[in-house]
Amino acid sequence: MKAKTKKKSRLQKFWDSVSLILASRVATVGSIMVLFWLVLAFISLFWTPYDYNASDFLQNLGPNPQNWLGTDHLGRDIFSRLMKGTQVVLLKTRLPGEGNIIIPGGVAIWGVIGSMALGVTMGLNAGYRGGWWDQVIMQILDALIAFPRIVLYLVVIAALGQGDLVVILAISITGAPGVARLARSLAMDIKTRDYIRAAETRGESVWYIMFKEILPNASGPLLVDGMLRVGYAIFAIGTLGFLGIGLPPPDPDWGNMVNEARRNIFSNQLAVIWPALAIATLVIGLNLFADGLREEMTRYQK
Repeated sequence: MKAKTKKKSRLQKFWDSVSLILASRVATVGSIMVLFWLVLAFISLFWTPYDYNASDFLQNLGPNPQNWLGTDHLGRDIFSRLMKGTQVVLLKTRLPGEGNIIIPGGVAIWGVIGSMALGVTMGLNAGYRGGWWDQVIMQILDALIAFPRIVLYLVVIAALGQGDLVVILAISITGAPGVARLARSLAMDIKTRDYIRAAETRGESVWYIMFKEILPNASGPLLVDGMLRVGYAIFAIGTLGFLGIGLPPPDPDWGNMVNEARRNIFSNQLAVIWPALAIATLVIGLNLFADGLREEMTRYQK
């Protein structure tokens, strides 16, 4: 009789994933940095020390027992605004229209999801189909890559106006070419495998082969690339906020916080440092986590 193999429980699968992260010091450090901001974002859903938009204190105060990170040029508590800013990046997106419609998932997360969906679809079609599909798609990608990212951001926002969805669309369009190139190279390698030939022999459709056979086997590198792109998206949001064309009020934007504090840098230097440090630590944490995870996945595959 054949021995029955026990299926792993969800808890065991979760612990295996955690063990993979803990096996890498780089991934562990990165995950701690990201978890810090995630926890802060969840706490800010229910509590902040003060109203993040209320001018309740003296202007440009330094750190003190009442205001842990000080106040800005309008007398608003910087720590409360930093906490609220994490929601915009990681936890919630404000939809346009009447009322206060909010969907779960931050602008950076949805921007990366959009770029991954668009880039993977284009890359798989170019890599697997080849021929004129490859030529046309690569010409489109080359045309997008030829423009500096900031120019594409400005074009999209100038055409559609400000808003969370517009920023998501801008991030999706600018990030798609890089994802598509990676998906294309992976598809060109995987389509030569025997199981792809078997699927073609069975008469499976092109879309079935691309998304049921090729995509699952290319998911590892694509997921790691997606984690890195969350960091790029956070930088993009910060850049647009600094230029004053990013996310609209009322939620505070870290990039806009840097821009506002820059105008008063001679009276309060720390007001510039705190939001800039928040952007830097979150992006560095995401990059460390993705790099460590990629190393461990490569070692595991070997």
